[in-house]
Amino acid sequence: GIMGPQEAYDLIRALKSNVKVPVFLHTHSTTGLAPMTYLKAVHAGCDGIDTAISCFSGGTSQPHTESMQYSLKQMGYETGLHEKVLKEINDYFKPIKSKYVESGQMDAFVMGTETDALVYQIPGGMLSNLIAQLKAQNAIDKLDEVLAETPVVRKDLGYPPLVTPMSQMVGVQAVANVLTGERYKNISKEIKAYLKGEYGFAPGQVDEELIQKVLGDEKPMTTRFAETLEPIFEETKKQLAGLAYNDEDVLSYIAFPPVAEKYFREREESKTKVVDYIIQKKPEGTV
Repeated sequence: GIMGPQEAYDLIRALKSNVKVPVFLHTHSTTGLAPMTYLKAVHAGCDGIDTAISCFSGGTSQPHTESMQYSLKQMGYETGLHEKVLKEINDYFKPIKSKYVESGQMDAFVMGTETDALVYQIPGGMLSNLIAQLKAQNAIDKLDEVLAETPVVRKDLGYPPLVTPMSQMVGVQAVANVLTGERYKNISKEIKAYLKGEYGFAPGQVDEELIQKVLGDEKPMTTRFAETLEPIFEETKKQLAGLAYNDEDVLSYIAFPPVAEKYFREREESKTKVVDYIIQKKPEGTV
């Protein structure tokens, strides 16, 4: 939710001038900018925007579908959406939302506007993850400290873009720094791999003291990490014979081995499930 209207306009215009594929924009409502950002993006030629049905919209979610549809319709854009259907969808989900709010699974904080995100430059999805982490550790009272620590960690790491997985990595490190009371006392294996260069080169200058503290005498890579890896696609494809249906399955396994293998096996089991049943003849005279 930290992309502003003019940034969106300039970005979409540049993309539409240089690529031939449809351009979609995804942002969050955390800072309150999203509806304005979306309208400006549409003006620039954006082909699609991500929204959420109103009862689940706002905050770290997306702008409300109904209001965006209404606004775009007034401006002469055809969305293909129908108000009656949108109302039916929203009415269906209202009690479901209430259940999650009452149980505490949906935090009211993440559904509101948090303009501090503009100062800390924390995306909406990252903010909701930080809150979940702190609640899990009974440390939600440390949220303001973690928000202030996040841009410090990002600066030390050379300003990596705060998108998955870097947003989670930066967030986890910021939480660790605050909860331990000492900066970089605990370093995750992902941050260590990042400092070694396994996630590519940092956009900015990484803090030299941090590199020394984490890597010691080991030097960061000067080449692409991918160039140090042996090709494994064909070998993996052979290993997955009978489980992987296509190249996409093979790539899924390479990226997420445990998750993919579990999915493949469940997929196979669903084909061979046996159901036992008995057919009994009804007594004469019964219906």
